[in-house]
Amino acid sequence: MKKYLKYLAVSAACMLVVPACKKSFLSVTPKGTNLESQYYRNQAEAFTGLVAVYDIMGYQSGGDITKENAMDAGSDDHVAGGGGSGDITDLQVFNNYTLNETQGPGAALWQGNYQGIFRANVLLSKLPGVPMDAGLKNRYADETKALRAYFYFDLVRLFKNIPLILQEVPSDQVDNVLQVPPATVYAQIENDLKSVIASKSIPDKVDITTDGGRLTMGAVHALLGKVYLYEKKYTESAAELAIVNGSTPGQPNTQYGYSLLPNFADLWKVSNKFNAESILEVGHSSKSGGNWDCSACTEGNLLNIMVGPRGYTAKTAAAPDYISGWSFIPFTKAFFDFIHNDPRNKATVANLDSLKAAGIADYSPGYDNTGFFVGKFAGHTADKTTGGGAPELNYPQNMYEIRLADTYLMEAEALIAGNGNLSRAAALMTAVHTRAYNDGTTHALAATMANIKTERRAELAAEGHRWFDLVRWGDAPAVLGYKGFKAGRNEILPIPLNDLNATKLKQSKEYGGTL
Repeated sequence: MKKYLKYLAVSAACMLVVPACKKSFLSVTPKGTNLESQYYRNQAEAFTGLVAVYDIMGYQSGGDITKENAMDAGSDDHVAGGGGSGDITDLQVFNNYTLNETQGPGAALWQGNYQGIFRANVLLSKLPGVPMDAGLKNRYADETKALRAYFYFDLVRLFKNIPLILQEVPSDQVDNVLQVPPATVYAQIENDLKSVIASKSIPDKVDITTDGGRLTMGAVHALLGKVYLYEKKYTESAAELAIVNGSTPGQPNTQYGYSLLPNFADLWKVSNKFNAESILEVGHSSKSGGNWDCSACTEGNLLNIMVGPRGYTAKTAAAPDYISGWSFIPFTKAFFDFIHNDPRNKATVANLDSLKAAGIADYSPGYDNTGFFVGKFAGHTADKTTGGGAPELNYPQNMYEIRLADTYLMEAEALIAGNGNLSRAAALMTAVHTRAYNDGTTHALAATMANIKTERRAELAAEGHRWFDLVRWGDAPAVLGYKGFKAGRNEILPIPLNDLNATKLKQSKEYGGTL
């Protein structure tokens, strides 16, 4: 807390830092800082405060940690990779489960989420005094509460024992903040999301040309359904997710506009932002001018450079136009063998060993090289920045936080685990599996947990879900044991040491503490 929860201390001297946001709806591109005590005087400044809250959804640390690369490194489908065993140590130690309270991705993930909560609490405290339209003010407040719930959901899943802070904390009280039971955090998340749904101030749809990236009511229902799933409230989860998925699996949801894209590969086209399958999406831009003086400030997608094959060189015109990247989080051979005969393989995996053997392209093997790179997120030369800054920091691919295939499979899982409608569960799974083939033929799946696990692994590879899935299912010790995962310990991350020093926070018992 000394280092990171100081973001929660707000006084007259505090500064509101609002970087340019990653969402396309934000034409606001504030630079520098504004005194918080002199801000929130009108609707425009309230909107900029909302920008600041949304911006943290795409948090990327100065140490190149993102939620996706961290959770992928800890999963069975990837190795950390990079240039050597000491390259981004926080990923390496999660990959081999030697992480502790001083090393690992926990510090970045803790910091990012509490920055989001700090900004949300500031905005919620200021909005009542802002002279603006009451309906619009309610929408801003509801978006902010839903985003705060989103940040808390990640924190409680990752760390379990966390402080629950719902208002600005005086600077002289920051070190006295206490943790609360996980059930209390989950109850607050539920209450925030349910109050937003009841308020009805968030629209069902937005104009993606002006508001792409803002929350819709469908996204709020999807997030609440996901929260219920992790709480094992299966009936409630299935009900919320059914609202998102619609009455007929595989057919468009006319209320919210969601539908599965016909072609799985189209999901990864950089130009295909905020498409019909996207429910909650984090935006990135190639035009923010991000530079190495503050790599965490860029609006570009760091994964695009991080996962690309090291030393990539095209040898023929048939070679993909990949950029030369840093070779992080390559897929394991076991994952490639798993997905090799699945039609999603080509869009998911960049098989550089195959390209090299055929003389089509070449690359330089990095650390723990497998030859199988993340094709979904590998950067392309066609997407290099035209807006200045360091090219490697300014790739524009958006990231899906929640998409329709994910909610289909989550609802199916809730129905199976909760002894619900298995016919609907099978229809949801079949819709996702059939889309993968896109050949005009139905590819049916039976409603079993085994099929859920297989389908989620293939459909959502490298998107940051696999580690959470394994922990939720109780499969992590068996699946990740070869990496060093220990049951009863590694289901959560340790609370960072900097937040324990000289505060009342306690380390979780899984890492030698008392909570």
